[in-house]
Amino acid sequence: MMHKKPIRLLCYTLTALAYLLVGISCSYKQNQLLFETHVASTNSPSIAGAAPYEYKIQTQDILQMRNLQDINYVVTVPGGGSTSNASSNAPQPQTYQVENDSTVALPVLGKVKVAGLTKLEAAKKIQGLYARTVLKNPIIDLRIMNLKVSVFGEVRSPGSYMLTSDKTNLIDVLAQAGGLTEKGDEKKIKIVRGGMTDPQVLFFDLNDFRTVSNPAIIMQSQDIIYVAQNRRAIKNEKMQDFSTIVQPGLLFLNTALLIFTIARK
Repeated sequence: MMHKKPIRLLCYTLTALAYLLVGISCSYKQNQLLFETHVASTNSPSIAGAAPYEYKIQTQDILQMRNLQDINYVVTVPGGGSTSNASSNAPQPQTYQVENDSTVALPVLGKVKVAGLTKLEAAKKIQGLYARTVLKNPIIDLRIMNLKVSVFGEVRSPGSYMLTSDKTNLIDVLAQAGGLTEKGDEKKIKIVRGGMTDPQVLFFDLNDFRTVSNPAIIMQSQDIIYVAQNRRAIKNEKMQDFSTIVQPGLLFLNTALLIFTIARK
């Protein structure tokens, strides 16, 4: 009877360890299956089928506007009178916020509806209004100042980056983020596009020369870029995780064997 208790204890210990390892294995396989299913449900756009992207102004956007013509082309100023400034420098740009009613309040013109228009459409509309009221042959330069993308994952400087150009592309943003780390997978760059209402996940391979000419890599406001780990980094991380999990189990098993050996004496 004395020898049956250590044997029974050892059996319980081995059974508990086996359940622990099986549970870990099942959890890992489930995570892998979910990831693979998610990847299979997304498609990258074809180069031929991608339509040119034009951002439409929304409420709360910040617009920067200036007249590129010399300030002496102004024929009237608010309050009446004429300009007397002899400077040939163009006026400094000013910023204006698009209100919730879709309008932006501009000097002299008052409220002008711009939400829903592209940057070019809004600039032409404002330019025409100023040409009929205040300015002589104005050339309105309009920029949207709050457009940005977010970069996460295996890049050297993750964070948010402003879109300073209409043609800023994926490679430009990755360069701003310091490039990929040694763990980054350049063959599977993920872009989440469309916001929370209608998200679309796109994948791009930077090793494929066709990616450079794909118009879908032109960044859109609120895009989320994610750079996953490459296979070597994932393998190394799995080995570390396995070692971290197995070491306590081996210690537990060694303790049980020691107890079993002492009890047999």
